[in-house]
Amino acid sequence: MPAAQDCLIVIDVQNDFCPGGALAVKDGDAIIPLVNRLIAGHEHVVLTQDWHPHGHSSFASSHAGKAPFETIELAYGAQTLWPDHCVQGTSGAAFHAGLDWTRAELVIRKGFRHAIDSYSAFYENDRSTPTGLAGYLRERGLGRLTLVGLATDFCVAYSAIDARRLGFETRVVMDACRAIDLGGSLAGAVADMQKTGVTLTDSTALAA
Repeated sequence: MPAAQDCLIVIDVQNDFCPGGALAVKDGDAIIPLVNRLIAGHEHVVLTQDWHPHGHSSFASSHAGKAPFETIELAYGAQTLWPDHCVQGTSGAAFHAGLDWTRAELVIRKGFRHAIDSYSAFYENDRSTPTGLAGYLRERGLGRLTLVGLATDFCVAYSAIDARRLGFETRVVMDACRAIDLGGSLAGAVADMQKTGVTLTDSTALAA
Protein backbone atom coordinates (compact mmCIF):
# COMPACT_ATOMS: atom_id res chain seq x y z
CA MET A 1 0.00 0.00 0.00
CA PRO A 2 1.22 3.52 -0.74
CA ALA A 3 2.67 5.40 2.21
CA ALA A 4 1.31 8.66 3.57
CA GLN A 5 3.86 10.69 1.60
CA ASP A 6 2.82 9.12 -1.73
CA CYS A 7 0.75 11.04 -4.27
CA LEU A 8 -0.78 9.81 -7.51
CA ILE A 9 -0.78 12.41 -10.29
CA VAL A 10 -3.25 11.68 -13.10
CA ILE A 11 -2.35 13.59 -16.25
CA ASP A 12 -5.00 14.91 -18.66
CA VAL A 13 -7.50 12.02 -18.88
CA GLN A 14 -9.89 14.25 -20.81
CA ASN A 15 -12.36 13.62 -23.60
CA ASP A 16 -10.30 15.34 -26.29
CA PHE A 17 -7.36 12.98 -25.62
CA CYS A 18 -9.54 9.87 -25.79
CA PRO A 19 -10.95 8.14 -28.89
CA GLY A 20 -13.37 10.46 -30.68
CA GLY A 21 -11.70 13.56 -29.26
CA ALA A 22 -10.03 16.41 -31.10
CA LEU A 23 -6.50 15.19 -30.27
CA ALA A 24 -7.22 11.53 -29.61
CA VAL A 25 -4.45 9.32 -28.24
CA LYS A 26 -4.82 5.76 -29.55
CA ASP A 27 -6.47 3.60 -26.86
CA GLY A 28 -6.39 6.55 -24.47
CA ASP A 29 -9.54 5.38 -22.74
CA ALA A 30 -8.14 1.86 -22.27
CA ILE A 31 -6.08 3.01 -19.29
CA ILE A 32 -9.08 4.23 -17.29
CA PRO A 33 -9.88 1.01 -15.36
CA LEU A 34 -6.25 0.74 -14.24
CA VAL A 35 -6.05 4.43 -13.40
CA ASN A 36 -9.20 4.09 -11.31
CA ARG A 37 -7.68 1.18 -9.39
CA LEU A 38 -4.61 3.27 -8.68
CA ILE A 39 -6.80 6.18 -7.56
CA ALA A 40 -8.64 3.86 -5.17
CA GLY A 41 -5.31 2.72 -3.72
CA HIS A 42 -3.91 6.18 -3.00
CA GLU A 43 -4.83 8.49 -0.16
CA HIS A 44 -3.58 11.53 -2.09
CA VAL A 45 -4.57 12.17 -5.72
CA VAL A 46 -3.90 15.18 -7.94
CA LEU A 47 -5.32 15.62 -11.45
CA THR A 48 -4.14 17.87 -14.26
CA GLN A 49 -6.49 19.34 -16.83
CA ASP A 50 -5.50 20.93 -20.14
CA TRP A 51 -7.50 24.17 -20.20
CA HIS A 52 -6.94 26.33 -23.29
CA PRO A 53 -8.72 29.56 -24.22
CA HIS A 54 -10.14 29.91 -27.72
CA GLY A 55 -7.42 30.87 -30.20
CA HIS A 56 -4.58 29.52 -28.06
CA SER A 57 -1.09 30.05 -29.51
CA SER A 58 -0.47 26.29 -29.68
CA PHE A 59 -3.41 25.75 -32.04
CA ALA A 60 -2.55 25.43 -35.74
CA SER A 61 -5.73 27.35 -36.50
CA SER A 62 -4.18 30.40 -34.83
CA HIS A 63 -1.37 30.57 -37.43
CA ALA A 64 -2.22 31.24 -41.07
CA GLY A 65 -0.96 28.57 -43.44
CA LYS A 66 0.08 26.17 -40.68
CA ALA A 67 -1.20 22.65 -40.13
CA PRO A 68 -1.46 20.51 -37.01
CA PHE A 69 1.78 18.79 -35.96
CA GLU A 70 4.00 21.34 -37.68
CA THR A 71 6.56 23.09 -35.47
CA ILE A 72 7.02 26.86 -35.17
CA GLU A 73 9.15 29.14 -33.04
CA LEU A 74 7.40 31.15 -30.34
CA ALA A 75 8.97 33.53 -27.82
CA TYR A 76 9.92 30.63 -25.54
CA GLY A 77 11.23 28.31 -28.27
CA ALA A 78 9.96 25.49 -30.48
CA GLN A 79 6.26 24.71 -30.27
CA THR A 80 4.38 21.84 -31.86
CA LEU A 81 1.08 23.03 -33.31
CA TRP A 82 -1.99 21.03 -32.35
CA PRO A 83 -5.60 20.77 -33.47
CA ASP A 84 -7.87 22.92 -31.32
CA HIS A 85 -8.42 20.86 -28.17
CA CYS A 86 -9.41 21.06 -24.51
CA VAL A 87 -10.97 24.49 -24.95
CA GLN A 88 -12.17 25.90 -21.64
CA GLY A 89 -15.72 24.92 -20.77
CA THR A 90 -16.23 22.51 -23.66
CA SER A 91 -17.07 18.83 -23.41
CA GLY A 92 -13.68 18.03 -24.92
CA ALA A 93 -11.95 19.62 -21.94
CA ALA A 94 -14.00 17.64 -19.42
CA PHE A 95 -12.60 14.60 -17.65
CA HIS A 96 -13.62 11.32 -19.25
CA ALA A 97 -16.90 10.11 -17.77
CA GLY A 98 -15.31 6.80 -16.79
CA LEU A 99 -12.58 8.42 -14.69
CA ASP A 100 -13.11 8.42 -10.93
CA TRP A 101 -11.94 12.03 -10.77
CA THR A 102 -14.04 13.11 -7.79
CA ARG A 103 -11.48 11.69 -5.33
CA ALA A 104 -8.87 14.24 -6.37
CA GLU A 105 -7.67 16.64 -3.67
CA LEU A 106 -6.40 19.14 -6.24
CA VAL A 107 -6.92 19.86 -9.95
CA ILE A 108 -4.10 21.73 -11.69
CA ARG A 109 -5.27 23.49 -14.84
CA LYS A 110 -2.56 24.22 -17.38
CA GLY A 111 -2.27 25.92 -20.74
CA PHE A 112 -4.74 28.65 -19.81
CA ARG A 113 -2.29 31.47 -20.65
CA HIS A 114 -3.00 32.44 -24.26
CA ALA A 115 0.63 32.84 -25.36
CA ILE A 116 2.25 29.85 -23.61
CA ASP A 117 1.50 26.16 -23.97
CA SER A 118 1.94 23.86 -20.99
CA TYR A 119 2.82 20.18 -21.04
CA SER A 120 4.23 19.79 -17.54
CA ALA A 121 2.17 19.72 -14.36
CA PHE A 122 4.91 21.88 -12.81
CA TYR A 123 5.87 24.52 -15.41
CA GLU A 124 4.54 26.23 -18.48
CA ASN A 125 6.51 25.62 -21.69
CA ASP A 126 8.60 28.73 -21.10
CA ARG A 127 10.22 26.53 -18.40
CA SER A 128 10.06 29.36 -15.85
CA THR A 129 6.37 29.97 -15.04
CA PRO A 130 5.38 27.56 -12.23
CA THR A 131 1.94 26.05 -11.76
CA GLY A 132 2.34 25.96 -7.97
CA LEU A 133 2.15 22.17 -7.77
CA ALA A 134 5.65 21.74 -6.33
CA GLY A 135 4.87 24.06 -3.43
CA TYR A 136 1.58 22.31 -2.74
CA LEU A 137 3.23 18.90 -2.62
CA ARG A 138 6.08 20.06 -0.40
CA GLU A 139 3.81 21.86 2.05
CA ARG A 140 1.76 18.68 2.43
CA GLY A 141 4.83 16.47 2.77
CA LEU A 142 4.12 14.50 -0.42
CA GLY A 143 7.54 13.51 -1.72
CA ARG A 144 6.94 10.28 -3.64
CA LEU A 145 5.03 10.70 -6.88
CA THR A 146 3.42 8.17 -9.20
CA LEU A 147 2.35 9.48 -12.61
CA VAL A 148 -0.19 8.04 -15.05
CA GLY A 149 -2.26 9.41 -17.92
CA LEU A 150 -2.03 11.02 -21.35
CA ALA A 151 0.14 11.32 -23.25
CA THR A 152 3.26 9.39 -22.25
CA ASP A 153 5.60 11.30 -24.58
CA PHE A 154 4.36 14.81 -23.87
CA CYS A 155 2.52 15.82 -20.71
CA VAL A 156 3.37 12.71 -18.68
CA ALA A 157 7.07 12.79 -19.58
CA TYR A 158 7.45 16.54 -19.11
CA SER A 159 5.76 16.30 -15.72
CA ALA A 160 7.86 13.34 -14.59
CA ILE A 161 11.14 14.94 -15.67
CA ASP A 162 10.28 18.19 -13.90
CA ALA A 163 9.22 16.31 -10.77
CA ARG A 164 12.55 14.48 -10.65
CA ARG A 165 14.55 17.65 -11.25
CA LEU A 166 12.63 19.30 -8.42
CA GLY A 167 13.77 16.53 -6.08
CA PHE A 168 10.68 14.33 -5.91
CA GLU A 169 11.01 10.56 -6.04
CA THR A 170 9.17 9.87 -9.28
CA ARG A 171 7.84 6.85 -11.11
CA VAL A 172 5.67 6.44 -14.19
CA VAL A 173 3.33 3.46 -14.54
CA MET A 174 3.79 2.84 -18.25
CA ASP A 175 0.76 0.57 -18.81
CA ALA A 176 -1.41 3.27 -17.23
CA CYS A 177 -0.30 5.71 -19.96
CA ARG A 178 -0.67 5.95 -23.72
CA ALA A 179 1.48 7.89 -26.20
CA ILE A 180 0.99 10.03 -29.29
CA ASP A 181 4.42 8.95 -30.65
CA LEU A 182 4.91 11.85 -33.04
CA GLY A 183 8.07 11.31 -35.10
CA GLY A 184 9.70 9.03 -32.55
CA SER A 185 8.69 11.17 -29.59
CA LEU A 186 7.93 8.16 -27.38
CA ALA A 187 11.43 6.70 -27.61
CA GLY A 188 12.90 10.14 -26.96
CA ALA A 189 10.66 10.70 -23.94
CA VAL A 190 11.53 7.31 -22.46
CA ALA A 191 15.25 8.01 -22.86
CA ASP A 192 14.89 11.47 -21.31
CA MET A 193 12.93 10.14 -18.34
CA GLN A 194 15.47 7.40 -17.69
CA LYS A 195 18.36 9.86 -18.00
CA THR A 196 16.75 12.14 -15.43
CA GLY A 197 16.26 9.33 -12.92
CA VAL A 198 12.54 8.69 -13.35
CA THR A 199 11.61 5.09 -12.53
CA LEU A 200 9.60 3.43 -15.30
CA THR A 201 7.44 0.61 -14.04
CA ASP A 202 4.13 -1.15 -14.71
CA SER A 203 1.13 -2.20 -12.69
CA THR A 204 2.30 -5.80 -12.26
CA ALA A 205 5.46 -4.56 -10.57
CA LEU A 206 3.39 -2.37 -8.26
CA ALA A 207 1.31 -5.37 -7.23
CA ALA A 208 4.32 -7.57 -6.56
